Amino acid sequence: MARPAAYGRLLAAAWTLARHDALLPVELEAQYPPPIRDLGRTLRLLAGKQARDGRPGERLARALVQLGPVAIKLGQLLSTRADIFGAPFAEDLSRLKDRLPPFPAEIARAQVEAALGAPIETQFSEFGEAVAAASLAQAHDARLRDGRRVAVKVLRPNIGVRVAQDSAALAQAAQLVARYVPAARRLEPLAFAQTVIRATELELDLRLEAAGCDELGEVMARDGYMAAPAVIWEGVGKQVLTLEWAPGAPLSDPAALELPGLDRPTLASNLLRAFLSQALDHGVFHADLHEGNLFVEAPAKITAVDYGIVGRLGPDERRYLAEILWGFLDRDYPRVAEVHFRAGYVPAHHDRAAFAQALRAVGEPVFGRAASQVSMSRVLIQLFEITALFDMHLRPELVLLQKTMMTVEGVARRIDPDHDIWAAADPVVRRWIARELAPPAQAKRLAQESLDILQGLKRRLQAPEPTVAVVTTPERDSGWLWFFLGALTTGGAFLLGALA
Repeated sequence: MARPAAYGRLLAAAWTLARHDALLPVELEAQYPPPIRDLGRTLRLLAGKQARDGRPGERLARALVQLGPVAIKLGQLLSTRADIFGAPFAEDLSRLKDRLPPFPAEIARAQVEAALGAPIETQFSEFGEAVAAASLAQAHDARLRDGRRVAVKVLRPNIGVRVAQDSAALAQAAQLVARYVPAARRLEPLAFAQTVIRATELELDLRLEAAGCDELGEVMARDGYMAAPAVIWEGVGKQVLTLEWAPGAPLSDPAALELPGLDRPTLASNLLRAFLSQALDHGVFHADLHEGNLFVEAPAKITAVDYGIVGRLGPDERRYLAEILWGFLDRDYPRVAEVHFRAGYVPAHHDRAAFAQALRAVGEPVFGRAASQVSMSRVLIQLFEITALFDMHLRPELVLLQKTMMTVEGVARRIDPDHDIWAAADPVVRRWIARELAPPAQAKRLAQESLDILQGLKRRLQAPEPTVAVVTTPERDSGWLWFFLGALTTGGAFLLGALA
Protein backbone atom coordinates (compact mmCIF):
# COMPACT_ATOMS: atom_id res chain seq x y z
CA MET A 1 0.00 0.00 0.00
CA ALA A 2 1.30 3.45 -0.82
CA ARG A 3 2.17 5.73 2.04
CA PRO A 4 -0.66 8.26 1.33
CA ALA A 5 -3.18 5.41 1.58
CA ALA A 6 -1.70 4.37 4.94
CA TYR A 7 -1.95 7.96 6.18
CA GLY A 8 -5.54 8.01 5.01
CA ARG A 9 -6.37 4.89 7.00
CA LEU A 10 -4.74 6.39 10.10
CA LEU A 11 -6.84 9.53 9.80
CA ALA A 12 -9.94 7.42 9.21
CA ALA A 13 -9.13 5.36 12.31
CA ALA A 14 -8.74 8.49 14.42
CA TRP A 15 -12.08 9.81 13.16
CA THR A 16 -13.77 6.47 13.85
CA LEU A 17 -12.54 6.57 17.44
CA ALA A 18 -13.59 10.19 17.79
CA ARG A 19 -17.04 9.49 16.31
CA HIS A 20 -17.64 6.93 19.06
CA ASP A 21 -16.09 9.17 21.74
CA ALA A 22 -13.39 6.54 22.26
CA LEU A 23 -10.44 8.79 21.45
CA LEU A 24 -10.87 11.36 24.24
CA PRO A 25 -13.83 9.94 26.19
CA VAL A 26 -15.97 12.38 28.10
CA GLU A 27 -15.73 10.25 31.26
CA LEU A 28 -12.04 11.24 31.58
CA GLU A 29 -12.53 14.89 30.70
CA ALA A 30 -11.62 16.16 34.17
CA GLN A 31 -8.14 14.63 33.82
CA TYR A 32 -7.26 16.33 30.52
CA PRO A 33 -5.23 19.56 30.34
CA PRO A 34 -7.30 22.50 29.00
CA PRO A 35 -6.24 22.25 25.31
CA ILE A 36 -7.00 18.52 25.17
CA ARG A 37 -10.29 19.08 27.00
CA ASP A 38 -11.32 21.65 24.37
CA LEU A 39 -10.29 19.30 21.55
CA GLY A 40 -12.40 16.50 23.03
CA ARG A 41 -15.44 18.74 23.29
CA THR A 42 -15.01 19.88 19.67
CA LEU A 43 -14.74 16.28 18.44
CA ARG A 44 -17.88 15.28 20.32
CA LEU A 45 -19.74 18.26 18.89
CA LEU A 46 -18.72 17.28 15.35
CA ALA A 47 -19.54 13.62 15.94
CA GLY A 48 -23.07 14.32 17.18
CA LYS A 49 -25.19 12.36 19.63
CA GLN A 50 -23.85 8.96 18.52
CA ALA A 51 -20.61 9.72 20.35
CA ARG A 52 -22.44 9.77 23.67
CA ASP A 53 -24.40 6.53 23.29
CA GLY A 54 -23.47 3.79 25.74
CA ARG A 55 -20.70 3.19 28.23
CA PRO A 56 -17.03 3.78 27.30
CA GLY A 57 -16.42 0.06 26.70
CA GLU A 58 -19.47 -0.24 24.45
CA ARG A 59 -18.39 2.75 22.38
CA LEU A 60 -14.82 1.47 22.09
CA ALA A 61 -16.04 -2.00 21.08
CA ARG A 62 -18.15 -0.53 18.28
CA ALA A 63 -15.21 1.52 17.05
CA LEU A 64 -12.78 -1.42 17.12
CA VAL A 65 -15.17 -3.60 15.11
CA GLN A 66 -15.18 -0.94 12.39
CA LEU A 67 -11.40 -0.57 12.53
CA GLY A 68 -10.75 -4.21 11.72
CA PRO A 69 -8.84 -7.32 12.84
CA VAL A 70 -5.72 -5.75 14.36
CA ALA A 71 -7.76 -3.30 16.44
CA ILE A 72 -10.12 -6.06 17.55
CA LYS A 73 -7.19 -8.09 18.87
CA LEU A 74 -6.15 -5.13 21.03
CA GLY A 75 -9.69 -5.01 22.38
CA GLN A 76 -9.55 -8.73 23.19
CA LEU A 77 -6.42 -8.13 25.27
CA LEU A 78 -7.99 -5.21 27.14
CA SER A 79 -11.10 -7.27 27.87
CA THR A 80 -9.08 -9.71 30.01
CA ARG A 81 -8.01 -6.97 32.44
CA ALA A 82 -11.08 -6.09 34.46
CA ASP A 83 -8.75 -5.56 37.42
CA ILE A 84 -7.14 -2.62 35.61
CA PHE A 85 -9.95 -1.07 33.57
CA GLY A 86 -12.96 -2.11 35.62
CA ALA A 87 -15.48 -4.93 35.21
CA PRO A 88 -18.07 -2.99 33.10
CA PHE A 89 -15.41 -1.86 30.63
CA ALA A 90 -13.96 -5.37 30.28
CA GLU A 91 -17.39 -6.94 29.92
CA ASP A 92 -18.37 -4.46 27.19
CA LEU A 93 -15.26 -5.48 25.23
CA SER A 94 -15.79 -9.20 25.78
CA ARG A 95 -18.06 -9.45 22.73
CA LEU A 96 -14.93 -8.99 20.61
CA LYS A 97 -13.71 -12.46 21.61
CA ASP A 98 -16.27 -14.56 19.76
CA ARG A 99 -19.51 -12.59 19.33
CA LEU A 100 -18.85 -10.46 16.26
CA PRO A 101 -21.38 -10.37 13.40
CA PRO A 102 -20.99 -13.57 11.31
CA PHE A 103 -21.02 -13.76 7.53
CA PRO A 104 -23.69 -15.95 5.84
CA ALA A 105 -23.40 -19.72 6.10
CA GLU A 106 -23.86 -20.01 2.31
CA ILE A 107 -20.61 -18.13 1.77
CA ALA A 108 -18.87 -20.30 4.34
CA ARG A 109 -20.07 -23.47 2.62
CA ALA A 110 -18.79 -22.20 -0.72
CA GLN A 111 -15.38 -21.42 0.80
CA VAL A 112 -15.19 -24.87 2.37
CA GLU A 113 -15.95 -26.54 -0.96
CA ALA A 114 -13.38 -24.40 -2.77
CA ALA A 115 -10.69 -25.09 -0.16
CA LEU A 116 -11.29 -28.84 -0.02
CA GLY A 117 -11.96 -29.24 -3.74
CA ALA A 118 -15.16 -31.26 -3.31
CA PRO A 119 -18.87 -30.79 -2.50
CA ILE A 120 -19.43 -30.24 1.19
CA GLU A 121 -21.57 -33.38 1.43
CA THR A 122 -18.56 -35.58 0.66
CA GLN A 123 -17.00 -34.55 3.98
CA PHE A 124 -19.86 -33.49 6.24
CA SER A 125 -23.28 -34.97 6.93
CA GLU A 126 -24.33 -31.72 8.67
CA PHE A 127 -23.04 -28.14 8.39
CA GLY A 128 -24.82 -25.62 10.61
CA GLU A 129 -24.83 -21.90 11.17
CA ALA A 130 -21.93 -20.05 12.76
CA VAL A 131 -21.69 -20.61 16.52
CA ALA A 132 -18.86 -18.12 17.12
CA ALA A 133 -17.44 -15.27 15.04
CA ALA A 134 -14.16 -13.46 15.67
CA SER A 135 -12.03 -10.92 13.82
CA LEU A 136 -10.48 -13.21 11.20
CA ALA A 137 -12.79 -16.23 11.02
CA GLN A 138 -15.92 -17.90 12.33
CA ALA A 139 -16.69 -21.43 13.54
CA HIS A 140 -19.53 -23.69 12.40
CA ASP A 141 -21.06 -26.67 14.18
CA ALA A 142 -20.88 -29.68 11.86
CA ARG A 143 -20.74 -33.47 11.76
CA LEU A 144 -18.51 -35.71 9.71
CA ARG A 145 -20.02 -38.51 7.68
CA ASP A 146 -18.90 -40.97 10.38
CA GLY A 147 -21.01 -39.08 12.95
CA ARG A 148 -18.27 -37.24 14.84
CA ARG A 149 -19.15 -33.69 15.90
CA VAL A 150 -16.62 -31.14 14.68
CA ALA A 151 -16.00 -27.42 14.55
CA VAL A 152 -15.21 -26.00 11.11
CA LYS A 153 -13.31 -22.73 11.11
CA VAL A 154 -13.64 -20.61 7.97
CA LEU A 155 -11.75 -17.40 7.21
CA ARG A 156 -13.78 -14.28 6.53
CA PRO A 157 -14.09 -13.40 2.82
CA ASN A 158 -11.34 -11.08 1.57
CA ILE A 159 -9.84 -10.89 5.04
CA GLY A 160 -6.33 -10.95 3.56
CA VAL A 161 -6.91 -7.60 1.87
CA ARG A 162 -8.21 -6.03 5.10
CA VAL A 163 -5.25 -7.38 7.11
CA ALA A 164 -2.80 -6.00 4.52
CA GLN A 165 -4.42 -2.57 4.76
CA ASP A 166 -4.42 -2.63 8.55
CA SER A 167 -0.80 -3.80 8.60
CA ALA A 168 0.31 -0.94 6.34
CA ALA A 169 -1.47 1.56 8.58
CA LEU A 170 0.06 0.02 11.71
CA ALA A 171 3.55 0.15 10.21
CA GLN A 172 3.00 3.79 9.25
CA ALA A 173 1.78 4.63 12.74
CA ALA A 174 4.87 2.95 14.25
CA GLN A 175 7.14 5.06 12.03
CA LEU A 176 5.38 8.24 13.13
CA VAL A 177 5.66 7.30 16.80
CA ALA A 178 9.35 6.44 16.45
CA ARG A 179 10.05 9.73 14.70
CA TYR A 180 8.01 12.19 16.72
CA VAL A 181 7.65 10.66 20.20
CA PRO A 182 11.16 10.22 21.67
CA ALA A 183 9.83 8.87 24.97
CA ALA A 184 8.20 5.96 23.13
CA ARG A 185 11.33 4.84 21.28
CA ARG A 186 12.36 2.43 24.00
CA LEU A 187 9.11 0.62 23.24
CA GLU A 188 10.66 -0.23 19.84
CA PRO A 189 7.46 0.66 17.94
CA LEU A 190 8.78 -0.46 14.54
CA ALA A 191 9.91 -3.89 15.77
CA PHE A 192 6.71 -4.27 17.78
CA ALA A 193 4.56 -3.46 14.76
CA GLN A 194 6.43 -5.95 12.58
CA THR A 195 5.96 -8.67 15.22
CA VAL A 196 2.21 -8.05 15.33
CA ILE A 197 1.96 -7.90 11.54
CA ARG A 198 3.87 -11.15 11.05
CA ALA A 199 1.79 -13.00 13.64
CA THR A 200 -1.43 -11.81 11.98
CA GLU A 201 -0.20 -12.83 8.52
CA LEU A 202 0.49 -16.36 9.74
CA GLU A 203 -3.08 -16.59 11.04
CA LEU A 204 -4.36 -16.32 7.48
CA ASP A 205 -3.16 -19.83 6.57
CA LEU A 206 -5.24 -22.34 8.52
CA ARG A 207 -2.93 -25.18 7.48
CA LEU A 208 -0.32 -23.62 9.77
CA GLU A 209 -2.88 -23.39 12.56
CA ALA A 210 -3.67 -27.09 12.11
CA ALA A 211 0.02 -27.92 12.49
CA GLY A 212 0.28 -25.71 15.58
CA CYS A 213 -2.75 -27.37 17.15
CA ASP A 214 -1.31 -30.82 16.47
CA GLU A 215 2.11 -29.91 17.89
CA LEU A 216 0.75 -28.24 21.01
CA GLY A 217 -1.71 -31.08 21.52
CA GLU A 218 1.26 -33.43 21.90
CA VAL A 219 2.96 -31.00 24.29
CA MET A 220 -0.16 -30.50 26.43
CA ALA A 221 -0.74 -34.25 26.76
CA ARG A 222 2.56 -34.62 28.60
CA ASP A 223 1.44 -32.48 31.55
CA GLY A 224 -2.33 -32.70 31.51
CA TYR A 225 -3.00 -29.10 32.55
CA MET A 226 -4.69 -28.34 29.22
CA ALA A 227 -5.85 -30.24 26.13
CA ALA A 228 -6.23 -29.56 22.42
CA PRO A 229 -8.89 -30.99 20.10
CA ALA A 230 -7.75 -33.49 17.46
CA VAL A 231 -7.14 -32.17 13.94
CA ILE A 232 -9.27 -33.66 11.16
CA TRP A 233 -6.61 -33.40 8.47
CA GLU A 234 -8.87 -34.29 5.56
CA GLY A 235 -10.90 -31.17 6.48
CA VAL A 236 -7.94 -28.77 6.43
CA GLY A 237 -7.17 -26.20 3.73
CA LYS A 238 -5.65 -22.73 3.57
CA GLN A 239 -9.00 -21.12 4.42
CA VAL A 240 -10.64 -24.01 6.32
CA LEU A 241 -9.77 -25.88 9.52
CA THR A 242 -11.71 -28.80 10.98
CA LEU A 243 -11.20 -29.89 14.60
CA GLU A 244 -13.03 -32.30 16.86
CA TRP A 245 -15.67 -30.49 18.89
CA ALA A 246 -14.17 -29.03 22.08
CA PRO A 247 -15.93 -30.43 25.16
CA GLY A 248 -17.30 -28.23 27.91
CA ALA A 249 -18.61 -24.67 28.08
CA PRO A 250 -16.87 -21.66 26.54
CA LEU A 251 -15.23 -19.55 29.22
CA SER A 252 -16.49 -16.43 27.44
CA ASP A 253 -19.96 -17.39 28.73
CA PRO A 254 -20.31 -16.11 32.33
CA ALA A 255 -22.40 -19.19 33.15
CA ALA A 256 -19.34 -21.40 32.57
CA LEU A 257 -17.93 -20.44 35.97
CA GLU A 258 -21.15 -21.64 37.63
CA LEU A 259 -20.92 -25.21 36.31
CA PRO A 260 -21.74 -27.78 39.03
CA GLY A 261 -18.62 -29.22 40.60
CA LEU A 262 -16.26 -26.68 39.05
CA ASP A 263 -13.07 -26.20 41.11
CA ARG A 264 -12.27 -22.59 40.29
CA PRO A 265 -8.97 -22.33 42.25
CA THR A 266 -7.59 -25.45 40.56
CA LEU A 267 -8.90 -24.30 37.18
CA ALA A 268 -7.05 -20.98 37.52
CA SER A 269 -3.86 -22.76 38.60
CA ASN A 270 -4.10 -25.22 35.71
CA LEU A 271 -4.34 -22.35 33.24
CA LEU A 272 -1.19 -20.67 34.54
CA ARG A 273 0.70 -23.95 34.85
CA ALA A 274 -0.32 -24.99 31.33
CA PHE A 275 1.19 -21.82 29.90
CA LEU A 276 4.35 -22.06 32.02
CA SER A 277 4.98 -25.72 31.28
CA GLN A 278 4.54 -25.08 27.54
CA ALA A 279 6.93 -22.11 27.54
CA LEU A 280 9.57 -23.47 29.94
CA ASP A 281 9.61 -27.20 29.25
CA HIS A 282 8.97 -27.17 25.52
CA GLY A 283 9.69 -23.66 24.24
CA VAL A 284 6.37 -23.50 22.38
CA PHE A 285 3.11 -22.07 23.73
CA HIS A 286 -0.44 -21.13 22.79
CA ALA A 287 -0.16 -17.36 22.41
CA ASP A 288 -3.86 -16.40 22.37
CA LEU A 289 -5.35 -17.76 25.59
CA HIS A 290 -8.29 -15.39 26.09
CA GLU A 291 -11.67 -16.67 27.32
CA GLY A 292 -13.11 -17.00 23.82
CA ASN A 293 -10.53 -19.69 23.05
CA LEU A 294 -10.96 -21.71 26.26
CA PHE A 295 -13.57 -24.38 27.10
CA VAL A 296 -13.93 -25.72 30.64
CA GLU A 297 -15.39 -28.83 32.26
CA ALA A 298 -15.76 -29.79 35.93
CA PRO A 299 -13.81 -30.18 38.00
CA ALA A 300 -10.90 -28.31 36.35
CA LYS A 301 -10.40 -29.42 32.74
CA ILE A 302 -9.40 -26.89 30.07
CA THR A 303 -9.51 -27.36 26.31
CA ALA A 304 -7.95 -24.62 24.18
CA VAL A 305 -8.87 -23.81 20.58
CA ASP A 306 -7.60 -21.28 17.99
CA TYR A 307 -3.91 -22.00 17.44
CA GLY A 308 -3.37 -19.25 14.89
CA ILE A 309 -0.72 -17.60 17.08
CA VAL A 310 1.98 -19.91 18.45
CA GLY A 311 4.83 -18.44 20.49
CA ARG A 312 8.32 -19.91 20.67
CA LEU A 313 11.27 -19.43 23.01
CA GLY A 314 14.87 -20.43 22.42
CA PRO A 315 16.95 -22.29 25.06
CA ASP A 316 18.52 -19.09 26.38
CA GLU A 317 15.19 -17.29 26.78
CA ARG A 318 13.70 -20.31 28.55
CA ARG A 319 16.61 -20.44 30.98
CA TYR A 320 16.44 -16.71 31.69
CA LEU A 321 12.68 -16.93 32.25
CA ALA A 322 13.02 -19.85 34.67
CA GLU A 323 15.85 -18.26 36.63
CA ILE A 324 13.99 -14.95 36.93
CA LEU A 325 10.88 -16.73 38.16
CA TRP A 326 12.87 -18.84 40.58
CA GLY A 327 14.59 -15.76 41.96
CA PHE A 328 11.26 -14.06 42.55
CA LEU A 329 9.77 -17.17 44.16
CA ASP A 330 12.82 -17.35 46.42
CA ARG A 331 12.70 -13.55 46.94
CA ASP A 332 16.33 -13.44 45.85
CA TYR A 333 16.29 -10.03 44.15
CA PRO A 334 20.10 -9.80 43.61
CA ARG A 335 19.88 -13.07 41.66
CA VAL A 336 16.99 -11.78 39.56
CA ALA A 337 18.95 -8.61 38.85
CA GLU A 338 22.03 -10.63 37.87
CA VAL A 339 20.02 -12.66 35.36
CA HIS A 340 18.66 -9.49 33.76
CA PHE A 341 22.18 -8.13 33.31
CA ARG A 342 23.53 -11.47 32.07
CA ALA A 343 20.72 -11.69 29.53
CA GLY A 344 21.31 -8.13 28.38
CA TYR A 345 17.87 -6.95 29.45
CA VAL A 346 19.39 -4.05 31.41
CA PRO A 347 22.26 -1.95 29.98
CA ALA A 348 25.58 -2.91 31.55
CA HIS A 349 26.38 0.62 32.79
CA HIS A 350 23.60 0.47 35.38
CA ASP A 351 24.23 -0.60 38.97
CA ARG A 352 23.14 -4.16 39.77
CA ALA A 353 22.43 -3.40 43.42
CA ALA A 354 20.22 -0.44 42.52
CA PHE A 355 18.27 -2.59 40.07
CA ALA A 356 17.85 -5.32 42.70
CA GLN A 357 16.54 -2.65 45.07
CA ALA A 358 13.98 -1.58 42.45
CA LEU A 359 12.88 -5.19 42.01
CA ARG A 360 12.42 -5.55 45.76
CA ALA A 361 10.19 -2.45 45.77
CA VAL A 362 7.94 -4.17 43.22
CA GLY A 363 8.06 -7.70 44.57
CA GLU A 364 7.66 -7.40 48.31
CA PRO A 365 4.26 -5.62 48.35
CA VAL A 366 2.68 -8.37 46.23
CA PHE A 367 4.58 -11.52 47.21
CA GLY A 368 2.31 -14.31 48.38
CA ARG A 369 -0.81 -12.18 48.23
CA ALA A 370 -4.03 -13.18 46.50
CA ALA A 371 -4.81 -11.47 43.22
CA SER A 372 -7.75 -9.64 44.76
CA GLN A 373 -5.39 -7.97 47.24
CA VAL A 374 -3.09 -6.54 44.58
CA SER A 375 -3.80 -3.32 42.67
CA MET A 376 -2.53 -4.22 39.22
CA SER A 377 -2.87 -0.65 37.94
CA ARG A 378 -0.47 0.60 40.63
CA VAL A 379 1.95 -2.27 40.02
CA LEU A 380 1.99 -1.65 36.28
CA ILE A 381 2.62 2.07 36.67
CA GLN A 382 5.53 1.30 38.99
CA LEU A 383 6.94 -1.26 36.56
CA PHE A 384 6.68 1.16 33.67
CA GLU A 385 8.56 3.77 35.67
CA ILE A 386 11.29 1.28 36.57
CA THR A 387 11.81 0.13 33.00
CA ALA A 388 12.25 3.78 31.99
CA LEU A 389 14.62 4.48 34.89
CA PHE A 390 16.92 1.63 33.81
CA ASP A 391 16.73 2.31 30.04
CA MET A 392 14.96 -0.97 29.32
CA HIS A 393 13.58 -1.44 25.81
CA LEU A 394 10.91 -3.71 24.43
CA ARG A 395 12.28 -7.07 23.28
CA PRO A 396 10.49 -7.92 20.03
CA GLU A 397 11.26 -11.63 20.42
CA LEU A 398 9.40 -11.61 23.73
CA VAL A 399 6.28 -9.72 22.65
CA LEU A 400 4.14 -12.84 22.29
CA LEU A 401 5.31 -14.11 25.68
CA GLN A 402 4.48 -10.79 27.28
CA LYS A 403 1.08 -10.53 25.65
CA THR A 404 0.17 -14.11 26.55
CA MET A 405 1.22 -13.76 30.18
CA MET A 406 -0.80 -10.57 30.41
CA THR A 407 -3.84 -12.44 29.12
CA VAL A 408 -3.34 -15.58 31.21
CA GLU A 409 -2.97 -13.66 34.45
CA GLY A 410 -6.10 -11.64 33.70
CA VAL A 411 -8.17 -14.72 32.87
CA ALA A 412 -6.92 -16.53 36.00
CA ARG A 413 -8.03 -13.54 38.10
CA ARG A 414 -11.49 -13.71 36.57
CA ILE A 415 -11.77 -17.44 37.25
CA ASP A 416 -10.61 -17.08 40.86
CA PRO A 417 -10.31 -13.57 42.34
CA ASP A 418 -8.22 -15.02 45.19
CA HIS A 419 -5.86 -16.83 42.84
CA ASP A 420 -2.30 -17.11 44.22
CA ILE A 421 -0.05 -16.88 41.19
CA TRP A 422 3.01 -17.60 43.30
CA ALA A 423 1.72 -20.95 44.52
CA ALA A 424 0.48 -21.84 41.03
CA ALA A 425 3.84 -21.17 39.38
CA ASP A 426 6.02 -22.83 42.03
CA PRO A 427 5.79 -26.54 41.04
CA VAL A 428 6.41 -25.90 37.33
CA VAL A 429 9.37 -23.60 37.97
CA ARG A 430 10.79 -25.85 40.70
CA ARG A 431 10.60 -28.85 38.35
CA TRP A 432 12.45 -26.98 35.61
CA ILE A 433 15.18 -25.74 37.95
CA ALA A 434 15.71 -29.21 39.41
CA ARG A 435 16.00 -30.73 35.95
CA GLU A 436 17.89 -28.11 33.97
CA LEU A 437 20.19 -26.52 36.58
CA ALA A 438 21.21 -29.73 38.32
CA PRO A 439 24.94 -30.62 37.91
CA PRO A 440 24.33 -33.38 35.27
CA ALA A 441 22.28 -31.04 33.10
CA GLN A 442 24.84 -28.24 33.42
CA ALA A 443 27.66 -30.64 32.54
CA LYS A 444 25.74 -31.80 29.48
CA ARG A 445 25.12 -28.23 28.38
CA LEU A 446 28.80 -27.31 28.87
CA ALA A 447 29.85 -30.32 26.81
CA GLN A 448 27.47 -29.34 24.00
CA GLU A 449 28.73 -25.76 24.02
CA SER A 450 32.32 -26.99 23.87
CA LEU A 451 31.45 -29.26 20.95
CA ASP A 452 29.80 -26.37 19.12
CA ILE A 453 32.94 -24.24 19.59
CA LEU A 454 35.19 -27.03 18.29
CA GLN A 455 32.98 -27.59 15.27
CA GLY A 456 33.03 -23.87 14.52
CA LEU A 457 36.83 -23.81 14.73
CA LYS A 458 37.02 -26.84 12.44
CA ARG A 459 34.88 -25.13 9.81
CA ARG A 460 37.05 -22.03 9.91
CA LEU A 461 40.29 -24.01 9.61
CA GLN A 462 38.89 -25.86 6.61
CA ALA A 463 37.93 -22.66 4.82
CA PRO A 464 39.80 -22.29 1.48
CA GLU A 465 40.86 -18.72 2.17
CA PRO A 466 41.38 -17.80 5.82
CA THR A 467 39.72 -14.56 6.69
CA VAL A 468 39.71 -12.34 9.69
CA ALA A 469 36.26 -12.58 11.17
CA VAL A 470 34.91 -9.76 13.25
CA VAL A 471 32.20 -11.16 15.46
CA THR A 472 29.69 -8.59 16.56
CA THR A 473 27.04 -9.15 19.16
CA PRO A 474 23.82 -7.16 18.87
CA GLU A 475 23.70 -4.63 21.62
CA ARG A 476 21.34 -6.10 24.20
CA ASP A 477 20.89 -2.95 26.21
CA SER A 478 17.25 -3.62 26.60
CA GLY A 479 14.58 -5.82 28.04
CA TRP A 480 11.57 -5.88 30.28
CA LEU A 481 11.08 -7.39 33.64
CA TRP A 482 9.27 -9.84 31.45
CA PHE A 483 7.00 -11.87 33.42
CA PHE A 484 6.94 -11.06 37.09
CA LEU A 485 4.47 -13.82 37.58
CA GLY A 486 1.03 -12.88 36.78
CA ALA A 487 1.95 -10.75 33.82
CA LEU A 488 3.33 -8.40 36.10
CA THR A 489 6.53 -7.16 34.76
CA THR A 490 6.57 -7.64 31.06
CA GLY A 491 2.90 -7.93 30.46
CA GLY A 492 2.21 -4.75 32.36
CA ALA A 493 4.89 -2.77 30.63
CA PHE A 494 3.70 -4.10 27.28
CA LEU A 495 0.13 -2.95 27.90
CA LEU A 496 1.12 0.50 29.12
CA GLY A 497 3.46 0.76 26.18
CA ALA A 498 0.68 -0.10 23.78
CA LEU A 499 -1.54 2.54 25.34
CA ALA A 500 1.11 5.22 25.64
